[in-house]
Amino acid sequence: MNFALGSIVLALIWAAITASFTLLNLILGWAIAFMALWLIRKNLASPVLFSKARKIVALGALFFYELALSAIRVAFLVLKPNMKAQLKPGFIAFPLTAKSDGEITLLANLITLTPGTLSVDVSKDKKVLYVHALSVTDKEALIKSIADGFESKIIEVFK
Repeated sequence: MNFALGSIVLALIWAAITASFTLLNLILGWAIAFMALWLIRKNLASPVLFSKARKIVALGALFFYELALSAIRVAFLVLKPNMKAQLKPGFIAFPLTAKSDGEITLLANLITLTPGTLSVDVSKDKKVLYVHALSVTDKEALIKSIADGFESKIIEVFK
């Protein structure tokens, strides 16, 4: 965001806080905002931060979508009269593309927070994440779902 746009937005916020949208008050707010932005110009975030913020929001949106979807799946599974016949619990060895400890930890936590799945362990070489799922009908589909979903978004955030 450049100085002009930033100072105009801050001037409007100033006017809203002071509850006075007079021309003189808007000019005063703009001048204060412009000077404040000029003083901190070296510390202002670069556009990369805004790009990263969008990626974080996308990851959060994906998590909440997956959370709701898996909660509904687990609820339907539990409410079925013949629940034991429907359960197909199992472990999968998820091959990790994520490399850093932060990426792996975030992935493991998001998997654990999603109903019906649980991160169990990470291999010593950090190449495999072991995941337990409540219903594993297709291991490859589950692995692809995690890789294309959470893991790819996490890798984008940490780039």
